[in-house]
Amino acid sequence: MRKEILFLIAKQFWASAFKSKAIYFLLGLMVLLLLYAAYGGIQYHDQNHFRENHQQMARESWEANPDKHPHRMAHFGTFAFRMKHPLSTFDFGIESFTGNVVFLEAHKQNMVNFSEASFSTSLIRFGELSMAMVLQTILPLIIFFIGYTAVVADRENGTLKILLIQGATWKEILYGKAIGLFSISSLFYLPFALIMVLILITDGHSTSDDWIRLFIVLLTYLLYLAILAMLTMIVSVSSQSSKNALVKLLGLWLLFVVVLPRASQAVGSYFHPTPTKLEFKGAIEEEVIQFGDSHDPNDPYFTAIRDSVLKVHNVQSIDSLPFNYGGFQMSVGEKISAEIYKSHHGELLNQYRKQNQWTKLLALVNPYLGVKNLSMTLCGTDLESYVGFQHQAEDYRYNLAQTMNELQVKYIKANVSSSEGAVNVVDSKEWESFPNFSYEYPTVGPALQNELIAIVSIACWMLFSVGMMNYWSNKASAL
Repeated sequence: MRKEILFLIAKQFWASAFKSKAIYFLLGLMVLLLLYAAYGGIQYHDQNHFRENHQQMARESWEANPDKHPHRMAHFGTFAFRMKHPLSTFDFGIESFTGNVVFLEAHKQNMVNFSEASFSTSLIRFGELSMAMVLQTILPLIIFFIGYTAVVADRENGTLKILLIQGATWKEILYGKAIGLFSISSLFYLPFALIMVLILITDGHSTSDDWIRLFIVLLTYLLYLAILAMLTMIVSVSSQSSKNALVKLLGLWLLFVVVLPRASQAVGSYFHPTPTKLEFKGAIEEEVIQFGDSHDPNDPYFTAIRDSVLKVHNVQSIDSLPFNYGGFQMSVGEKISAEIYKSHHGELLNQYRKQNQWTKLLALVNPYLGVKNLSMTLCGTDLESYVGFQHQAEDYRYNLAQTMNELQVKYIKANVSSSEGAVNVVDSKEWESFPNFSYEYPTVGPALQNELIAIVSIACWMLFSVGMMNYWSNKASAL
């Protein structure tokens, strides 16, 4: 292909597109959508200040406790707030439907609560208007509308014959027009990219990992636009009329953006159902009860443990032990309940992952799903980011409960079985020495490993689009 012919055809396509006043209307519409989505994203991310303040308030409340029995502190508990990733400004993902804060206390793994959806109307189920959503669903429509006549209209009015007679090849015509359409779509895309760069610069806390994520996000959407531009040319050159080309492209949009995503979710939920919240909690409590109650000194399971401990230390009663047996019993009970929770929670997550696997696999035949999945992951708003928060919160809760049990074992007298009163207490300085909760996002490497199918999907769609462009370069006719 000759570069000068390619750019000449691209330039001609660009000039032809801007002859219509409609494109200026579309540009204006996109700017309005961008401003609205960017404003919503910034408001969305600003919730971090609210969460940071409440995380600090929870910490101050924890440290403000006076000298107290450690087990009472374990039940006093604290809160864990999930901070939003800086790139969540761009893509809200599933965050609006997941919780943001969880109360952490001994013996109980509470649910993460206070999602955006729980405070909104049912309209949120149609999706919030994020910058990612505009690029994923609205920009493809604009690309299709601008480019659906690119080849077929030239065939209808005879311009194609003139181009071919003048020496242009089919490959140069198709790729030249695709470059022209891609450059116009990039004009729509550029303000989104600039705003994200500006948001990250002004964030003040952005890291190199955030910049790498943003670079991959921007590159992913550029590839998405290139795929859409080539698909538009393929449909246009393979159609007998402009009307047919438009209908085919609208059908593709419906299939990619509406039908396949909804179908994958429905099929995933049908084949891999999940229990309700009540069923999930009930199953855990039932299994914990089967082991025994660590608060009951006469519980058969813990009575057997107590007898074995007395035998090891060669004493007749727990009052003669060199440590507080109540703290030891609590630590055993905490370990058992935590392992049961992890087992049930792992099974639940496997069900969710199996449901999502349908969506991930369908990305191989749907570039929209590939881009959507990769975008959510890189912006820290996908399922695995949420699961990472759950794991970190549970690890913190477990360490808090076991640390309080260790303090009880170490500082409370052996013959003390009750946590009531102000006598059998531990110095309040111990509360300050326990670290505050701080949520850490996974780095970009592990995040990308979770979306290998999406990466393969985008690469395959690029190769497929190029392959089809070459195929139609050899098969296309000017008649």
